[in-house]
Amino acid sequence: MPSAQPAETTLPSTATLGTKRKLICFSALADFDGTIFMQDTGHILFNAFGCGSDRREVLDRQIKTGERSFKDVSEEMWGSLDVPFEDGFAALKSDLVIDQDFKTFHDFCRNNEIPFNVISAGLKPILRRVLDHFIGEESSSSIEIVANDAEIDAEGHTWKPQWRHQNELGHDKALSINEYKDQAKLESDDGTIPMIIFIGDGVSDLPAAREADVLFARRGLALEEYCVKNNIKYYPYDTFADIQREIITIAKADDKKTKGQGLPTNFNPRANLWRRASSKTAVPVFAAMTPRDEKMFVWPEVYTEETGKPAQGKTVTV
Repeated sequence: MPSAQPAETTLPSTATLGTKRKLICFSALADFDGTIFMQDTGHILFNAFGCGSDRREVLDRQIKTGERSFKDVSEEMWGSLDVPFEDGFAALKSDLVIDQDFKTFHDFCRNNEIPFNVISAGLKPILRRVLDHFIGEESSSSIEIVANDAEIDAEGHTWKPQWRHQNELGHDKALSINEYKDQAKLESDDGTIPMIIFIGDGVSDLPAAREADVLFARRGLALEEYCVKNNIKYYPYDTFADIQREIITIAKADDKKTKGQGLPTNFNPRANLWRRASSKTAVPVFAAMTPRDEKMFVWPEVYTEETGKPAQGKTVTV
């Protein structure tokens, strides 16, 4: 049964921000505990029509311990399903609960021409159908879904992911964000660099979070716990109303930055790098600006976690 909805929240205005720099939002959907939805779409299907909750919990632990890759475990989970798509979708309609403030937040993004992208380790046909149902097809059509495709036969005997990337993740969210950056060329007409905002809940979101200027982590869940433990800068949130308020504040503070008044305290240090250069060759210039403990987080491809020193084969002047 769906959990009870939280008490209604008083939302900030969705009026035009009027700030200069372009914003781009990437959000998980429900890869673990829930971002836009409070439940994981795959878990609902696996528990009811596939491997079952006990086996799924074993498989989840195998991912967390590193015993098996996310892609390998996911193929077993999806391969365990034996249900027609429409019957599976009926279960999702019944069991999923959407964040009570997401619709208003999405309207805010559309009103301010902020591209909103769902980035997920799940299957695109399911995610599109779920969004169409819960927020309406017209509103859903403006959301780009960056996820895996799937082959599902008519009887539902075979559910086979078509992975976006040929690596152990199946869908490398960090790579997808960088692909988006390359396609968008990251620069607006007036030459300013867009601000990348990432919204997530689980540790699987961390690779994508590394690519963002601003990270939102749902309060009390795995991503926040990881951020606290590893001293990673983030904004906690309970609903999308919290995110909307913070984005308004951040956008206005960012506008002041162009006038020399400083960045908000929770910006990813990499934001400063993106303001001044678009290439990894700029690391030597800006590495000295980053606290020692954050070097691995900001430039994981350059620094080793164990020592904080440049990885073998890399030359970095600090």
